[in-house]
Amino acid sequence: MAVNFSESKTKENLMRAFAGESQARNRYTIAAEKARDQKMYTIEDIFLYTAEQERAHAERYYELLKDLSGETIFIDGGYPVDQQETLAELLRAAEHNEKEEYEDVYQKFGDIAKEEGFLEAASAFYQTAEIEHVHQVRFGEVAKLLEENQYFACDQESKWICTNCGYIHEGKQAPKVCPVCRHDQGYFLPYAFAAYKGEGR
Repeated sequence: MAVNFSESKTKENLMRAFAGESQARNRYTIAAEKARDQKMYTIEDIFLYTAEQERAHAERYYELLKDLSGETIFIDGGYPVDQQETLAELLRAAEHNEKEEYEDVYQKFGDIAKEEGFLEAASAFYQTAEIEHVHQVRFGEVAKLLEENQYFACDQESKWICTNCGYIHEGKQAPKVCPVCRHDQGYFLPYAFAAYKGEGR
């Protein structure tokens, strides 16, 4: 069923998605500041890394609205207030929000866009949903490590990487201070989360 874009639900859903992604970016930036205040620099980086991806999602949705440039789109919607005290709680809230986007919101938006004949928008919703699932899993895994006091320590031999200089430490816990660059433990990241491990070379 082809629908005029200016009269579509997809137009409104793109604006809702733009607003939601914009707010997520700001929530994660605020959470990153809390992590920094607690000297948890790698968790700050995880929030900022994800915030930048949310910015990219918002930009894509905004691009899909360019045919309505100069107009105002009125929407309603509910958006979370995440003012939790601990980093683990903030990560769990982020995990929950990402799960909603993945399992519910963007699937529905994609289905509506497809039904209305806006296949590019449908594709953007479906593909972004998959990315939000990755965010959900990442936030959940980091939260679990914090909750179990396993972010800097482990029951078995493990690896941590200093995100400042790249030093890789092997042992049951990350060092309190990096032996190479002298940055504190907050710069260590469990090696499993390191983006570029250099393996396979």
